Order: sequence, then structure tokens, then C-alpha cells
Amino acid sequence: MSAESFEVIYRRACERKGGKAGLERLLSQPLSATQVARIPDDRFLAAMTKKVFQSGFVWRVIEQKWPAFEEVFFNFDVEKVLLMPDEMLEKKATDKRIVRNYKKVMTVRANALMIADIRHDYRSFGEFVASFGAAEVTQLWLRLKQHGARLGGNTGPYMLRSLGVDTFLLSQDNEDYLRKHEVFDGGVTSKRSLAAINQQFADWQAQSGRPLTQLSQILSYSWGSNRANS
Repeated sequence: MSAESFEVIYRRACERKGGKAGLERLLSQPLSATQVARIPDDRFLAAMTKKVFQSGFVWRVIEQKWPAFEEVFFNFDVEKVLLMPDEMLEKKATDKRIVRNYKKVMTVRANALMIADIRHDYRSFGEFVASFGAAEVTQLWLRLKQHGARLGGNTGPYMLRSLGVDTFLLSQDNEDYLRKHEVFDGGVTSKRSLAAINQQFADWQAQSGRPLTQLSQILSYSWGSNRANS
């Protein structure tokens, strides 16, 4: 079974979400590459940290504690975080104002170091992210996984989406659709699978002219348990 055309997927999503107007109201508009390039490095580090801490945890709790995270980590100023010695990080890992998880606390400095390293070749981390086009977004995911700390799986993509970067997501519904329509087989996070999935989204983009974010949302709304009132 091959993947359906975008038009077929779009029509089914409309049927499930109360018509075209209902569906369109649910769709997000990502930032342009120019806008992404202007996102400050501290906001990237903050988003990475938030998604790392939310992974496997109750998201609502992290949101409630987030102002304290900003204070504890110097508003995620990359240079200040890089100056934090192990002893300081260990102490912050015991701070009751945040979620006390030593291994996750250590990712803050590790990801700050990744950002600093990438800035040797780019003026900012945002410029680096903006350099990846729609057909290369899974290559960006892999760079985050390989060079960052705990940014593999869905953590890196969700971090990007939270900042408005244009990317699709491999939600449960999307992964199920892509597997059942034989876009990929085997592990979903292998380089081969990600390349095949990226190409499928690129094909849908060529058919529709829509950003990856909206294609991802439409696919999810068209499949699985999504219904008009979900």
C-alpha cells in the first residue's frame, strides 16, 4: 500500500474536523527561515532544556516550574551556563524549585556547549537551524541527536516545533500511517527510515505548497483516533 495523495488525506481530515474551515483553524503557521535565524541562542537552550525535562515527565509540572528554571540557569545565557562547574550543577540538581534530576541538569551545559561549537561556523544557532531546508529536516534531527544531549527520538523535533521551526512530527498517528502505507519499514529512527519519511513529506509539500508543520498536522488529523471533536 503506497501513501495517498495530499488531496485524499486533506479531504479525510476535513471530514473528521468539521469541514475545511474547521480544519484550517487547527493548523499552525511556522516561522520563516529568516525569523528562525533571529531566534536568540538562549531561547534554543531554554527550549532544549524544557523538552528534555518534559520527556517522560508530566508536562504541566515543568510548565508550572519553568520561571524557576529560567532563574536557576541564568535565563539560559549560553556563556554563563558554560562557566558552571560540575559542583555548581550538582548543587542545582538538588534545588527544590526545579525538578531534581542530576542527569537532566547536566544536559543544560552539554547543550550549551553544542550551541557554542556550532557558532564557530555560524553567527548563531538559529542561523544553523535555518540552513536546513524542508527536504533536509531529518538531517537536522540527526545532528541534534548526535551532538546534543538527550535530543534524540521526538525530543529534538518537538523542541524545534515549540519554537516555530517548520518540521513534521512523528506522532503516534503519523508513524502508524506511514508504516501501514509502507513509506518505511523497520525502526522509525534509522537513517534510512527518516530519509524515506522526509522524502514523502517533501512529495506532499510539492503537491500542496504547504509547510511541513501543516502537512504533519493534517496527516495526524486524517488518521487514527482523531475525530471532529478531538
